[in-house]
Amino acid sequence: MEARLIAIMLLAPFALLFIYLGMQEYQRYKTEGRAKYGLVYDEETGTTHVTGIAEDEAGYDPNEFDPGDHNQRKIKDETDGDRA
Repeated sequence: MEARLIAIMLLAPFALLFIYLGMQEYQRYKTEGRAKYGLVYDEETGTTHVTGIAEDEAGYDPNEFDPGDHNQRKIKDETDGDRA
């Protein structure tokens, strides 16, 4: 096979997916308006993911997060419950 044909065959699915997702986002924009995307922190799993967030909510800022503080709060809450 020719090198160009192989390259086209490898890149075509990604290009089609990009076009499809662009059309989906455009349709969403036409029905719902502007969207604000950002990081959202899930306290249960301790992970973050990118998703749409409400305009009145603030996105997750990793520079403001201290993992040690999060773990200490969890331990502190558990010990406070045992003393009561």
